[in-house]
Amino acid sequence: MSMAPEPIPLPVTAVTCQEDRAHVERTTVLDLEAGVHRLRLGPVSALAVDRTLHAELTAEHPATVLDVRIVREWTPRGPRPADGDSALRHRVHTLEEELLALGRRRDRLHARVDALGRLAADLQREIGEGAGTGESEALRWTRELDRVDEERDSYGERLRTVEARLAGLGAELAEARRVMDLSEEQPAELVGHIELTLEATAAGPADLRVSHLTPCALWRPAYRAVLDGESLTLETDAMVWQRTGEDWSDVRLTLSTARSAQSTEPPRLDEDRLTLQDRTSAERRTVDVELREEEIADLGPVPVLGLPGVDDGDEVRVLNSPAPVSVPADGRAHRVPLSSFATTASIEYACTPELSPLVTQVARFDNRSGHALLAGPVDLIRGSGFTGRGTLDFTAPHAPVELAYGSRDDHRVVRHTEETRDTATLTQRTVVTRTVTLHVSRFSSPGEHGERVIVLRERIPVSEVSAVEVRLRKEACSPAPDTVDADGIACWSLALPPGGRRTVTLVYELSASAKVAGL
Repeated sequence: MSMAPEPIPLPVTAVTCQEDRAHVERTTVLDLEAGVHRLRLGPVSALAVDRTLHAELTAEHPATVLDVRIVREWTPRGPRPADGDSALRHRVHTLEEELLALGRRRDRLHARVDALGRLAADLQREIGEGAGTGESEALRWTRELDRVDEERDSYGERLRTVEARLAGLGAELAEARRVMDLSEEQPAELVGHIELTLEATAAGPADLRVSHLTPCALWRPAYRAVLDGESLTLETDAMVWQRTGEDWSDVRLTLSTARSAQSTEPPRLDEDRLTLQDRTSAERRTVDVELREEEIADLGPVPVLGLPGVDDGDEVRVLNSPAPVSVPADGRAHRVPLSSFATTASIEYACTPELSPLVTQVARFDNRSGHALLAGPVDLIRGSGFTGRGTLDFTAPHAPVELAYGSRDDHRVVRHTEETRDTATLTQRTVVTRTVTLHVSRFSSPGEHGERVIVLRERIPVSEVSAVEVRLRKEACSPAPDTVDADGIACWSLALPPGGRRTVTLVYELSASAKVAGL
């Protein structure tokens, strides 16, 4: 059995990225001789999952894979950069060595200056003692003092030069380290290789494909919606993060919402017992009701708290990158284009005064991307540029999409409500009358022409019990709503000229019998 002396490169050629991991495929061409071979392939990421490792050869070549495994080696980094390191890393090492040498020189200069200071103090003490005993050596004392002062000035200047150089080197080294942290990663000390044992019955080239799972990789959908008049362009992208320890260069990228780590099992069947109980006399005489808020929503997955995953409508979705992509292993977000389409959108200026007094520009269009739009953030862009960021819900192909492009500063809506309560003497029936008044204003700049249609929506309570009735008083409304749907949403379409104002009045009654309590 032969063993290759050098590792055979095994580059990443295809990646299937999931919510929290990636399925990596590697391919290479082996030139085999007849016999049993033990090959060393790689290097590969040390994070590869061993139990998911799979290797196969092309069916055309008469060879069989006998064994495949991942072997990891730990090589600690030395104090000096290796020959294959970048020039920036060598530059940082040179600056560190120069900084260390200058620090030692500064310490020696400090010691020399301190020694000269003590020498000058001893000399001055000797001069004082000699002058006190009557000695007179003025020439020698002057010569010695001049020599000491000259050396102190010389070494002091050297010390200041070294300290200035140290400060400059410190700033340069800090900048070099910051740039290196932003542009480079520390070389991995733990490196993996794949050891492959195979048997070939004939000589010739063979295509090898190795696949495995790798953690520390994920993706999320992102969108960019550009609105130009009534033309809207929606770009679908994927934000990909990976820190697997090796770069993905020119790989075929597939994005999947499959959750391979989640085990599924059928729900347990428990007994659901129903019992009948006679109502008391008090319960027969009264009907307890309450007002509650219900959110109107379509059928779809229930949102969950915590880290948001990929909302795929409870069905595995697969998206493919149209071109090979490169994703470095730096842990940062990289945007990968997936698809784009242009369509005509219907523009609506909508307002719900009960929730907000602002008028919002809403664009509605159909999903013509050819695939489902997964839930994710969308960058909103119109004629003036970037206007904000919204959220796009899960949308099936050819289903309607609704995007809000922010509020209009030239519109205001003021809402007032009044409520009256009356009880009939004979029937003891309680009638609650509510009046909602909406004042809509449009503040236009000089020279602006043309009407703008504002869509107002106001809700009316919907009763679920026959003891409580809700009636819209159309004769008292001014004007009457254009439509009222089954959820009690009343809608008006108001055409406002520049500088125009309109007032909308909505009146409805809640009528309850005498046995109703809680209204």
